[in-house]
Amino acid sequence: MSDTKISRDAIRTLFSRAMSAMYKEEVPAYGTLLDLVREVNNATLAADPAEKTRLQDLGELDRISEERHGAIRLGTASELAMMRRLFAVMGMYPVGYYDLSVAGVPVHSTAFRPLEDAALRHNPFRVFTSLLRLDLIEDEDLRAEAQSVLDTRRIYTDRCVALVEKAEADGGLTEADAEAFVAEALETFRWHAEANVSHAMYRRLHDAHRLVADVVAFKGPHINHLTPRTLDIDKVQGLMPEWKITPKAVIEGPPPRKVAILLRQTSFKALEEPVTYADGETTVEGSHTARFGEIEQRGMALTPKGQALYDQLLAETRAVITPKADGSNAAEYMAKLSEVFAAFPDDLDGIRNEGLGYFRYSATGKPLAEGDATLDAAALVEKGVLRADPIIYEDFLPVSAAGIFQSNLGDEAQQAFSGNPNRDMFERDLGASVVDLHQRYAEAEAASLNRALADLTREDA
Repeated sequence: MSDTKISRDAIRTLFSRAMSAMYKEEVPAYGTLLDLVREVNNATLAADPAEKTRLQDLGELDRISEERHGAIRLGTASELAMMRRLFAVMGMYPVGYYDLSVAGVPVHSTAFRPLEDAALRHNPFRVFTSLLRLDLIEDEDLRAEAQSVLDTRRIYTDRCVALVEKAEADGGLTEADAEAFVAEALETFRWHAEANVSHAMYRRLHDAHRLVADVVAFKGPHINHLTPRTLDIDKVQGLMPEWKITPKAVIEGPPPRKVAILLRQTSFKALEEPVTYADGETTVEGSHTARFGEIEQRGMALTPKGQALYDQLLAETRAVITPKADGSNAAEYMAKLSEVFAAFPDDLDGIRNEGLGYFRYSATGKPLAEGDATLDAAALVEKGVLRADPIIYEDFLPVSAAGIFQSNLGDEAQQAFSGNPNRDMFERDLGASVVDLHQRYAEAEAASLNRALADLTREDA
């Protein structure tokens, strides 16, 4: 038997495909979403050969069909720390800190994902991972009972933990061990139709916040959605009813634009699924609503200046109108959003010249003219010597994530909590610092510019 280690990228692909197959079996509507997104993406690329060629040139075309992000909610620091180690086996690391309490959801989060460009092109699988904030629950008795329930559950199999430890000790896994690891790790994310609390306890948790019940009342952090990437989310949103899927009323994130920025997301309503609740003596047949389908469209990553402008314009919009979970003011909200976002440049040159977005530079093949070697990147782009392509945003938006949660949790969730970030506590529970996402984009931009300038120098020699 070979003891050759396979790459973390290969393990990540094994896992993401296995997760997708499992979720398709558990939630058939997810399979319908995949078919719809594939159809829209194919039509979009067929209608825009230049964009298809651009994606091919950048090595980003093949990743779109592999692209998924998932989301899970954990209950304890030990669960989070082990999840960090589990994802590291497949080359995924915690990027960013997201405080969702600012939008009325009692969790804070990070996103586990690959870091390097080559790893992202291979398979950009991400998992948005939230940790429950029991410290935000006012009822002390309920908080203590919930903590007691969480402290006694074990969400990882012994074999999974052993394979994580083996990967850490040996610097990776063989193909056989990787396949075993994927099978064991999937058990953590599987749906369980039997709760680990009584129905009365579930109702108390649910009344505190529906998301609290989703985390505490179950044996593990079932994957609550998987999200394919589309190239035209407005087309998907419009077609969903024809495919017998009811979309949420408002697409989260920025409005439709010529130059897509950051992240836009939509979803279908969470499923009501049968669940058995038992207290050791009495068994109650009930239900729980948590898992849903989501779709995303990714635009360009923004600099801190660009992110600040985005946040300012979104806050300005929501100071006037906030989208309701029932969709009754969806048209008015989208109209106001588009009106306010007219202040954000909607062309690549404008975004680049104002320092609002991150770009990947490459040499066009046009030779340097006399005196060009002293010019800066902006001037070289203007002269056609350098090409500047937007860097894709690989991360998430807290208000958008909360908006997706709330569309499935109901309006009452929005008023439950106020903003209460605690990054220090999150990183302590994680057992590591989260990666600064802006630093990653800035490093990728700088590296691409250095390579492009080196290529120009060689061509000119």
